[in-house]
Amino acid sequence: MRRPGAWWRGKSTPAKVETYTRWSLQSFGLVEIFWLGPLAFGEVPAALAWTLLLALCAHAVLGAVTTSKALDWTRGRREQPVRLVIAYGVATAAISVGTLGVMLRVPADEEAGTRTALVLFVGILMVGAGCATPGLRTRRRVIGAALGASLGAGAASVPSGLPAPAALITAATVLFTTAIFALTAGFSVWLLNAVHELDEARETRARLAVAEERLRFGRDLHDVMGRNLAVIALKSELAVQLTRRGRPEAVDQMTEVQRIAQESQKEVREVVRGYREADLAAELAGAQGVLTAAGISCDVAGPAAELPGPVQSALGWVVREATTNVLRHGDARRCDIGVRTGPDAVVLSVENDGAGSPGALSGGSGLAGLRERLAEVDGTLEAGVVADTDGVFRVVAEVPLAGRTVGPRRDAAYERSAG
Repeated sequence: MRRPGAWWRGKSTPAKVETYTRWSLQSFGLVEIFWLGPLAFGEVPAALAWTLLLALCAHAVLGAVTTSKALDWTRGRREQPVRLVIAYGVATAAISVGTLGVMLRVPADEEAGTRTALVLFVGILMVGAGCATPGLRTRRRVIGAALGASLGAGAASVPSGLPAPAALITAATVLFTTAIFALTAGFSVWLLNAVHELDEARETRARLAVAEERLRFGRDLHDVMGRNLAVIALKSELAVQLTRRGRPEAVDQMTEVQRIAQESQKEVREVVRGYREADLAAELAGAQGVLTAAGISCDVAGPAAELPGPVQSALGWVVREATTNVLRHGDARRCDIGVRTGPDAVVLSVENDGAGSPGALSGGSGLAGLRERLAEVDGTLEAGVVADTDGVFRVVAEVPLAGRTVGPRRDAAYERSAG
């Protein structure tokens, strides 16, 4: 059974911001239903008040649909809902003007009816500006819509029976309120797009860090193999020529080719071993750099030097895999890595917030492979979401300092497979 709020914690930061933006903009309709709607009751006959309330409910629903489709458009999921925005604008103008005319002509109390009519008139236009803004392409159109609403409000006020000063004040009020709601909606959309762009940039930097590491490995391998392969090719060609001439020096040349090939094989093993048998200090520095590049705050504490080679190699792999989990799973904002060395064992802990799917993390093949590596040095691994926390995932590896090592056995196995 999912705990309350688990669906929210499972969302990424852009998804959370998008959900918040949708709820915020669509809540404009609640202003119409629960604030503007009840104002007409007591000022006009009940039947007319209920009719007005139903019209406001329909306008609120149309505004919520317009806002939802407009946000989908801003995220590139659909085409711009031009017709829907125009229809919503026409409906906003018709309902606001109709409400103003009705409330000024059929009030129970003339003064109170006038105040209520103006509040409803301004409120409908205000909500309309907030819901329509996400569907407009440019700031110029948003400003034009606010000015148009203001001029239209002033022009519609005079025929409805308002004096010229009141109409001018109404137009200024409409301009101010629609501008505020349009600015709020526009800023919300801008913030949503900015968060998505930042998240994409973080993923891009993480991919670039991986690509840079691959290029470094490629350069190291090229430096090791390039010269030796060129020498092997030249000496093999010389041996062929000497063999065709029946010269005994061909045997010496092929012996030299064999020696160079064996040296190349050894050098390749050393290059690969440098990546397989990770240095803990280098892995900690690399993890901090990659996580920082991905926008995740990373603190590293504890000494990593003067540990046995097999222990450093095993814990280095833990750092690699844990860093990969932080980047690929969940939505972490902070990661803490600590190394504690005791008299009998060394403990490495990696803790991050924003854990997404605990099952995928704890049951993946990466952590299973780490347990196998640590078992070879009598080490243990614990991983999972910390109880009573808001999605904090922790990986703890413990390796005894007197544990057995498997470096020579693994190297021998590698030599047999490479040979």
